[in-house]
Amino acid sequence: MNWFLLVVRNYVGFQGRARRKEYWYYFLFYVIFNFVALFVDYIAGTIDAEGGVGLFSTVYVLGLLLPSLAVLVRRLHDTDRSGWWVLINLIPLVGVIVTLVFTVQDSTPGTNRFGPNPKEQQ
Repeated sequence: MNWFLLVVRNYVGFQGRARRKEYWYYFLFYVIFNFVALFVDYIAGTIDAEGGVGLFSTVYVLGLLLPSLAVLVRRLHDTDRSGWWVLINLIPLVGVIVTLVFTVQDSTPGTNRFGPNPKEQQ
C-alpha cells in the first residue's frame, strides 16, 4: 500500500526511475481499488450495463491517469528506455505485450541517462 501512495504523491514525477517493485505494487493496488469502485458502481446502480463502466470507476480511472502514466514512464526509464515508448500502447495487442515485456525486465545496473538505480540507493 505504501508503494501505491508513494506513486500517487509523486503524480507528476516523470523524471527519474521506478523499480519493478514500485510499479507492480502500484499496479496491484490500482486493479484492486478499481474492482472496489466497480462494486460500488454495481451497488449504487451507477453502472452502464451495455458498456460495463460506472460513475465511480470512471472517476477513479481518470483521477489516476496521470500517476499511472508517470510511474510507467519512470519504469521505462529504469530499463533505459525513453518515456515515449508509452505510445506503443496505441498499437492494439502488440503494444500491451511490448509494454509488459519492458516492465518485467530488471533495472539497468548503475546509473543510466535517467539517474541512479533506485535499488542501489536503498
